Amino acid sequence: MTENASAAEPLAADSAIAVVGMSGRFPGAPDLDTYWRNLLGGLCSVTDFTEEELIADGADAQEVRGRDYVPSKGRLADADRFDAELFGFNRTEAAALDPQHRLLLETAWSALENAGRKPRGGAARTGVYVGGGVTEHMLAAQTDPRLAASIGALQVRILTDREFLAPWISYRLGLEGPSLTVQTACSTSLTAVHLAVQSLLLGECDTALAGGVAVDTVYKKGYVHHQGGIFSPDGRCRPFEERAGGTVPGNGVGVVVLRRLSDALADGDPVRAVIRGSAVTNDGATKVGFTAPGVDQQTAAIVEAWAAAGLDPADAQYLEAHGTATALGDRIEAAAASAAFKGALGTGRIGIGSVKSNIGHLDAAAGVAALIKSVLMLEHATLVPNAEPGRPHPELGFEDSPFHLIERAASWPEPGSGPRRAGVSSVGIGGTNVHVVLEQAPPRGGAGAADGPEVLLLLSARTRADLDALAGRLAEALRAPDAPSLTDTAYTLRVGRVPMAVRGYVRAVDRSEAAELLAGLAAGGAPAAGGPDALGEAWLAGGPVPEAESASVERGGRRTALPSYPFAGESHGAYRLAPVAPAGEQARQPEQDGPAPDLEQQIRALIAEALGLADADDPEMTYFAAGGDSLTAVHLVGCLRDEFGLDVPITLFLEQLTLHEMARQIMAVRDGDDSLDALLAEFEAE
Repeated sequence: MTENASAAEPLAADSAIAVVGMSGRFPGAPDLDTYWRNLLGGLCSVTDFTEEELIADGADAQEVRGRDYVPSKGRLADADRFDAELFGFNRTEAAALDPQHRLLLETAWSALENAGRKPRGGAARTGVYVGGGVTEHMLAAQTDPRLAASIGALQVRILTDREFLAPWISYRLGLEGPSLTVQTACSTSLTAVHLAVQSLLLGECDTALAGGVAVDTVYKKGYVHHQGGIFSPDGRCRPFEERAGGTVPGNGVGVVVLRRLSDALADGDPVRAVIRGSAVTNDGATKVGFTAPGVDQQTAAIVEAWAAAGLDPADAQYLEAHGTATALGDRIEAAAASAAFKGALGTGRIGIGSVKSNIGHLDAAAGVAALIKSVLMLEHATLVPNAEPGRPHPELGFEDSPFHLIERAASWPEPGSGPRRAGVSSVGIGGTNVHVVLEQAPPRGGAGAADGPEVLLLLSARTRADLDALAGRLAEALRAPDAPSLTDTAYTLRVGRVPMAVRGYVRAVDRSEAAELLAGLAAGGAPAAGGPDALGEAWLAGGPVPEAESASVERGGRRTALPSYPFAGESHGAYRLAPVAPAGEQARQPEQDGPAPDLEQQIRALIAEALGLADADDPEMTYFAAGGDSLTAVHLVGCLRDEFGLDVPITLFLEQLTLHEMARQIMAVRDGDDSLDALLAEFEAE
């Protein structure tokens, strides 16, 4: 690092924020390694659907065959899949849970693991700042009377409404800091990052998750192009280019983990980049219309963010712009950025681009997709181009501006005046403008502990298949040229992963041996590899590993980025506005002709449906083990009253009863409260 950069370090440590973990899924990229390869190659990951694909997936045939229909979208693959059991949801809840909630839960988990931090139970004072868009699933589910009758209208809202995105993460991961769902339209996720930064600086939390998600539908879908509208006529988004004609919708999810830089450096966290400053403004009434962007306050957001960083905007070498590729949007953003970066006016030395050219416009997740792209560029010291780059639009006047469009991937040399720096902008319909100042991470102090003589790697997963997949991913990571030390790997696996039921361990001297043994485990080998080990056997037996003994084995390991959990959930479908129930879900059918089931059977069926069980025949299954909670209890009390005329006290559902016992005690309500009390007393006595 240069002398000037070193001089800036005290300011950064005192007032800056470290990005210590990231996770995301974007069109064409199920993980960030693939995302980076796509960006580096200048790939456009927008999908062009065939007419047959669209109609087979439920699109309206007449609309699809219309003259102005564009069969393109930045589609997120497998957006309907969810590892429900890992997060404590039964099948009924998982099917009702909005895909945006599902994706954010898994991505938050992965981001914390990427930071080397335990996703559940290991991150007190952790704030959550996220947002999402409107979804077809949410609209359809909240207007489906069958679903409301099945699980209760309040439960439907809690499982589908975007206002509960942040609280579900806090609840399921046990995070006790502030929990805010943010909504500023297209700038939502970068606004969430700004709010997380402010919360950390104010001391409201010590770690923060920030990001966003956008999945308007899990089904294949294009859009209708309107002349003069914001959407591209040909399914391609070309920000700031001569061929620009509008944007393309896309889906995705991204989350970053943030900590105060001083804390991150003190704890030896894997700092991926530094946020030096951020700012948010609104255009107010100083624009031509509500949906139009404005110049002055976009400029103000950039200037204020760099002022908060104590830096001159001209210190930037790159600007990741909002870049919708609309005629009005690009022109106003170029003018606003030129005014903010006026110290470099006429030099053309600041690169400019927009990830929307690669993946489309991700709405509420657009800002975090841009931020993650910029962090990856800083990490790899490489500037990447727009997808399929063309010539700049002549009306933008780039020849006399601070900017140039990047034409191809190129190395990003460290400037003589300090570290690499970039700005990231996001603009929302309604006028909320956000800008974040990024800086390359400081060198990580120390070389880390050396490997040898032997290191113990502890692995666990929910199923054997997941354990095999995890071992395979870790083997691949340890074979990479930039693989972490085995000691750092062992330390991170111990302190940064949630212990689960299915376990394995590997005992090895170096990365090569560890990778070979992990590959054997991944292929279905014995859960213990590399020779017997007392700590490893204690781990296999289900116990925790004593920290003092582990520390002596790991000899000063540090948190490092390792492959995250291999989620392997099944498809839970999604509701759609057409009157079609989601995959695997059927509403309760009316009674058929023939003998009616007795009341106890009907009550068991009602309980089973509310808990997402095929039936309630298991005599040992308890209400809580089946996923029951207080909200489900409220719903069941209402159903029992409405369908059977039974006024059952909610306290009954708070007892540790099997489902059979619960059904019998509900039946006792017919005989009066005294009988019910007697049965409860009998149960307690037993």
